[in-house]
Amino acid sequence: MSTTTDRAQTSATAPPPRHDVVRVTVPRRSFNSELRAIRIVWRRELIRFRADRIRIATSLVQPLLFLFVLGAGLQGLARAGTHGVELKTFIYPGILCIAVMFTAMFSAASIVWDREFGFLREMMVAPVRRSSIVIGKCLGGATVAGFQGVIVICLAGLVHVPYAPLLILGIFGLQLLLAFSITAFGVMIAVRIKQMQSFMGVMQMVVMPMFFISGALFPVSGLPGWLAVLNRLDPLTYAVDPMRRLVFQHLNFSPLARHALDPGVTWWGWHVPGLLEAGVIAALGLVMLGIAIWEFSATE
Repeated sequence: MSTTTDRAQTSATAPPPRHDVVRVTVPRRSFNSELRAIRIVWRRELIRFRADRIRIATSLVQPLLFLFVLGAGLQGLARAGTHGVELKTFIYPGILCIAVMFTAMFSAASIVWDREFGFLREMMVAPVRRSSIVIGKCLGGATVAGFQGVIVICLAGLVHVPYAPLLILGIFGLQLLLAFSITAFGVMIAVRIKQMQSFMGVMQMVVMPMFFISGALFPVSGLPGWLAVLNRLDPLTYAVDPMRRLVFQHLNFSPLARHALDPGVTWWGWHVPGLLEAGVIAALGLVMLGIAIWEFSATE
């Protein structure tokens, strides 16, 4: 009996068994680690886009409807106003913009999907700056939208636009700039939205008016006063106008047709240069990127 008691006392006073402690170390943040995070988020956007072939096809439906169905259907009515220029040729620069714009907005919408499925929280607890996640998302969306824009560029011959190297490079550069700005705009909106249905409603409420007011489907000269003001305030105007200017420089139009269809954007009578218009798009994109980073950093 005493032996049993001694064993019980010994087991009660014995120290608990030792277990090996696994040390987990989080690497310090560095410039290289932030670049790696940006590259990972960027690559993830490309993988998702490549895996979703239906998305690649459906995102082209609306631009092609505007270009070939609307352009061909209204050609007879618009012949007098376009001075003999085919309507498809005139609206082609605007279609280049809309193809990029919708794809960029859908890329930004992936933030809402990630929030609903819980993946966004895993990204936010990663040992990287949240700004790196936003930058990677914007660069990924711009790359995806730029690829979609290349498909529309390949259709230039069908609307009598030449495949001039300088023209193609200029259009592609403007598309990338627009894609980055629109993706930053979409991310800025998506950070505060928790349901995909709400994001789609906001996109339709904002993006479609931007497209129609920008002058993508009509000349910006001779507009009513209220519409001219909205046209100058529309950021997409400063992407459509330089893109149309590039296209028209490689086409043989009469001076009357060029003056009517490509009057350019003016501020109080001053003709805005194309480089300044591209600078406006870039500046707006950087501003919206900064706002998106601030909102994303403040999100719990």
